[in-house]
Amino acid sequence: MSLTLYELTGKDDRRFSPYCWRIRMALAHKGLAADFVAVHFTDKDTIAFSGQGKVPVLVDGATTVSDSFEIACHLDDNHADRPALFGNEIARGEARLINHWTNSVLHALIQPLVIDDIYQHLAEADRAYFLETRSPRFDRPFDQVQASRETDVVALRSALTPLRMTLAEQPYLAGGTPAFADYIVLGAFQWARSISPFKLLEDDDPVRAWRDRVLSAFGRAGYATTAYDA
Repeated sequence: MSLTLYELTGKDDRRFSPYCWRIRMALAHKGLAADFVAVHFTDKDTIAFSGQGKVPVLVDGATTVSDSFEIACHLDDNHADRPALFGNEIARGEARLINHWTNSVLHALIQPLVIDDIYQHLAEADRAYFLETRSPRFDRPFDQVQASRETDVVALRSALTPLRMTLAEQPYLAGGTPAFADYIVLGAFQWARSISPFKLLEDDDPVRAWRDRVLSAFGRAGYATTAYDA
Protein backbone atom coordinates (compact mmCIF):
# COMPACT_ATOMS: atom_id res chain seq x y z
CA MET A 1 0.00 0.00 0.00
CA SER A 2 1.47 3.35 -1.05
CA LEU A 3 1.91 6.31 1.28
CA THR A 4 2.24 9.96 0.34
CA LEU A 5 3.09 12.78 2.73
CA TYR A 6 2.27 16.36 1.74
CA GLU A 7 4.61 18.71 3.60
CA LEU A 8 5.43 22.40 3.77
CA THR A 9 8.37 23.78 1.82
CA GLY A 10 10.13 27.09 1.41
CA LYS A 11 12.52 28.21 -1.28
CA ASP A 12 15.45 25.94 -2.09
CA ASP A 13 13.24 23.00 -1.09
CA ARG A 14 13.58 23.67 2.63
CA ARG A 15 11.12 21.39 4.45
CA PHE A 16 10.58 23.44 7.59
CA SER A 17 7.23 22.49 9.14
CA PRO A 18 7.65 21.16 12.71
CA TYR A 19 4.47 19.14 12.28
CA CYS A 20 5.62 17.53 9.04
CA TRP A 21 8.95 16.62 10.60
CA ARG A 22 7.12 14.68 13.27
CA ILE A 23 5.64 12.49 10.57
CA ARG A 24 8.86 12.19 8.56
CA MET A 25 10.49 10.75 11.65
CA ALA A 26 7.46 8.60 12.45
CA LEU A 27 7.60 7.03 8.99
CA ALA A 28 11.32 6.38 9.38
CA HIS A 29 10.71 4.88 12.83
CA LYS A 30 8.18 2.45 11.38
CA GLY A 31 10.30 1.70 8.33
CA LEU A 32 7.56 2.87 5.97
CA ALA A 33 8.55 4.27 2.59
CA ALA A 34 6.59 7.28 1.35
CA ASP A 35 6.53 9.80 -1.43
CA PHE A 36 7.07 13.35 -0.15
CA VAL A 37 5.16 16.10 -1.94
CA ALA A 38 6.27 19.70 -1.39
CA VAL A 39 3.48 22.19 -0.68
CA HIS A 40 3.81 25.97 -0.30
CA PHE A 41 1.63 28.00 2.06
CA THR A 42 -0.46 29.24 -0.86
CA ASP A 43 -0.86 25.83 -2.52
CA LYS A 44 -4.23 25.28 -0.90
CA ASP A 45 -5.64 23.58 -3.99
CA THR A 46 -3.00 20.86 -3.77
CA ILE A 47 -4.37 19.57 -0.47
CA ALA A 48 -8.02 20.56 -0.95
CA PHE A 49 -8.91 16.86 -1.27
CA SER A 50 -8.13 16.50 2.46
CA GLY A 51 -11.06 18.75 3.41
CA GLN A 52 -8.87 21.32 5.17
CA GLY A 53 -5.96 23.63 4.36
CA LYS A 54 -2.96 22.58 6.44
CA VAL A 55 -0.11 20.11 6.19
CA PRO A 56 0.90 17.49 7.02
CA VAL A 57 -1.53 15.39 5.06
CA LEU A 58 -0.91 11.67 4.78
CA VAL A 59 -2.50 9.55 2.08
CA ASP A 60 -2.33 5.88 3.05
CA GLY A 61 -3.94 3.88 0.27
CA ALA A 62 -7.58 4.97 0.23
CA THR A 63 -7.32 6.82 3.57
CA THR A 64 -6.45 10.49 4.03
CA VAL A 65 -5.42 11.79 7.44
CA SER A 66 -4.45 15.31 8.57
CA ASP A 67 -3.07 16.65 11.87
CA SER A 68 0.30 15.26 12.94
CA PHE A 69 -0.92 13.57 16.13
CA GLU A 70 -3.84 11.93 14.34
CA ILE A 71 -1.48 10.74 11.61
CA ALA A 72 0.79 9.15 14.20
CA CYS A 73 -2.20 7.39 15.78
CA HIS A 74 -3.28 6.20 12.34
CA LEU A 75 0.19 4.81 11.61
CA ASP A 76 0.26 2.85 14.86
CA ASP A 77 -3.32 1.60 14.50
CA ASN A 78 -3.01 0.60 10.86
CA HIS A 79 0.62 -0.54 10.69
CA ALA A 80 0.76 -2.41 13.98
CA ASP A 81 3.23 -4.91 12.53
CA ARG A 82 5.87 -2.15 12.48
CA PRO A 83 7.69 -0.64 15.51
CA ALA A 84 5.25 1.26 17.73
CA LEU A 85 5.27 5.04 18.01
CA PHE A 86 3.45 4.95 21.35
CA GLY A 87 3.42 1.38 22.62
CA ASN A 88 0.16 1.59 24.57
CA GLU A 89 -2.68 3.94 25.46
CA ILE A 90 -0.84 5.31 28.49
CA ALA A 91 2.14 6.30 26.35
CA ARG A 92 -0.22 7.79 23.78
CA GLY A 93 -1.88 9.90 26.46
CA GLU A 94 1.47 11.09 27.81
CA ALA A 95 2.62 11.97 24.29
CA ARG A 96 -0.52 14.06 23.88
CA LEU A 97 0.60 16.18 26.84
CA ILE A 98 4.02 16.69 25.22
CA ASN A 99 2.22 17.56 21.98
CA HIS A 100 0.23 20.35 23.64
CA TRP A 101 3.27 21.65 25.55
CA THR A 102 5.34 21.78 22.38
CA ASN A 103 2.60 23.48 20.37
CA SER A 104 1.77 26.09 23.00
CA VAL A 105 5.03 26.72 24.88
CA LEU A 106 8.03 25.57 22.88
CA HIS A 107 6.83 26.91 19.53
CA ALA A 108 5.92 30.25 21.11
CA LEU A 109 9.45 30.62 22.47
CA ILE A 110 11.17 29.63 19.23
CA GLN A 111 9.10 31.60 16.73
CA PRO A 112 10.30 35.14 17.67
CA LEU A 113 13.91 33.95 17.47
CA VAL A 114 13.61 32.88 13.83
CA ILE A 115 10.56 34.69 12.44
CA ASP A 116 12.48 36.84 9.97
CA ASP A 117 14.62 33.88 8.93
CA ILE A 118 11.41 32.02 8.08
CA TYR A 119 10.22 34.96 6.01
CA GLN A 120 13.53 35.22 4.17
CA HIS A 121 13.41 31.51 3.28
CA LEU A 122 9.89 31.55 1.84
CA ALA A 123 9.08 31.28 -1.83
CA GLU A 124 8.17 34.70 -3.21
CA ALA A 125 4.55 33.64 -3.74
CA ASP A 126 4.14 32.88 -0.03
CA ARG A 127 5.54 36.09 1.44
CA ALA A 128 2.37 38.20 1.32
CA TYR A 129 0.37 35.36 2.90
CA PHE A 130 2.94 34.97 5.67
CA LEU A 131 2.95 38.69 6.42
CA GLU A 132 -0.83 38.78 6.55
CA THR A 133 -1.20 35.76 8.84
CA ARG A 134 1.85 36.11 11.12
CA SER A 135 2.33 39.87 11.52
CA PRO A 136 -0.68 40.26 13.88
CA ARG A 137 1.20 38.10 16.42
CA PHE A 138 3.89 40.76 16.82
CA ASP A 139 4.03 44.50 17.52
CA ARG A 140 7.08 45.10 15.31
CA PRO A 141 8.38 44.05 11.89
CA PHE A 142 9.92 40.58 11.77
CA ASP A 143 13.49 41.80 11.57
CA GLN A 144 13.00 43.92 14.69
CA VAL A 145 11.41 41.05 16.59
CA GLN A 146 14.33 38.82 15.77
CA ALA A 147 16.96 41.49 16.51
CA SER A 148 16.93 40.76 20.27
CA ARG A 149 17.30 37.01 19.96
CA GLU A 150 20.78 36.86 21.51
CA THR A 151 19.14 37.78 24.82
CA ASP A 152 15.67 36.36 24.16
CA VAL A 153 17.07 32.86 23.62
CA VAL A 154 17.79 32.67 27.36
CA ALA A 155 14.07 32.17 28.06
CA LEU A 156 13.94 29.25 25.63
CA ARG A 157 17.00 27.58 27.14
CA SER A 158 15.53 27.97 30.62
CA ALA A 159 12.24 26.39 29.55
CA LEU A 160 14.14 23.29 28.42
CA THR A 161 15.13 22.38 32.00
CA PRO A 162 12.56 19.54 32.28
CA LEU A 163 13.98 18.01 29.10
CA ARG A 164 17.51 18.15 30.51
CA MET A 165 16.37 16.54 33.75
CA THR A 166 14.69 13.75 31.82
CA LEU A 167 17.69 13.22 29.56
CA ALA A 168 19.96 12.96 32.60
CA GLU A 169 18.08 9.77 33.49
CA GLN A 170 17.42 8.25 30.07
CA PRO A 171 18.74 8.73 26.52
CA TYR A 172 15.41 9.71 24.95
CA LEU A 173 12.29 11.50 26.13
CA ALA A 174 10.31 8.29 25.63
CA GLY A 175 12.87 6.16 27.53
CA GLY A 176 15.52 3.81 26.21
CA THR A 177 14.61 4.29 22.55
CA PRO A 178 13.06 7.20 20.64
CA ALA A 179 9.34 7.32 20.04
CA PHE A 180 6.73 9.82 18.90
CA ALA A 181 7.17 11.97 22.02
CA ASP A 182 10.75 12.57 20.86
CA TYR A 183 9.67 13.41 17.32
CA ILE A 184 7.15 15.98 18.56
CA VAL A 185 9.86 17.96 20.33
CA LEU A 186 12.44 17.30 17.62
CA GLY A 187 10.09 18.87 15.06
CA ALA A 188 10.35 22.22 16.87
CA PHE A 189 14.13 22.23 16.58
CA GLN A 190 14.01 21.04 12.98
CA TRP A 191 11.67 23.93 12.21
CA ALA A 192 14.37 26.38 13.29
CA ARG A 193 17.31 24.38 11.94
CA SER A 194 15.77 24.17 8.47
CA ILE A 195 15.56 27.93 7.99
CA SER A 196 17.90 29.63 10.46
CA PRO A 197 21.64 29.62 11.19
CA PHE A 198 20.93 30.90 14.70
CA LYS A 199 22.03 28.43 17.38
CA LEU A 200 19.17 27.73 19.77
CA LEU A 201 21.12 25.11 21.73
CA GLU A 202 24.64 25.51 23.06
CA ASP A 203 27.16 22.86 22.09
CA ASP A 204 27.32 21.33 25.57
CA ASP A 205 23.56 21.28 26.12
CA PRO A 206 22.25 17.72 26.70
CA VAL A 207 19.21 18.68 24.66
CA ARG A 208 21.47 19.32 21.67
CA ALA A 209 23.13 15.92 22.15
CA TRP A 210 19.67 14.32 22.28
CA ARG A 211 18.57 16.25 19.19
CA ASP A 212 21.57 15.03 17.25
CA ARG A 213 20.99 11.42 18.37
CA VAL A 214 17.42 11.53 17.10
CA LEU A 215 18.46 13.22 13.85
CA SER A 216 20.97 10.41 13.28
CA ALA A 217 18.48 7.58 13.90
CA PHE A 218 17.06 5.43 11.12
CA GLY A 219 19.88 6.02 8.68
CA ARG A 220 20.20 9.73 9.53
CA ALA A 221 16.61 10.43 8.54
CA GLY A 222 16.74 13.83 10.21
CA TYR A 223 19.46 14.97 7.84
CA ALA A 224 17.52 14.09 4.69
CA THR A 225 16.74 17.67 3.66
CA THR A 226 18.54 21.01 3.40
CA ALA A 227 19.20 22.66 6.77
CA TYR A 228 21.74 24.67 8.74
CA ASP A 229 24.27 23.11 11.07
CA ALA A 230 22.92 25.16 13.95
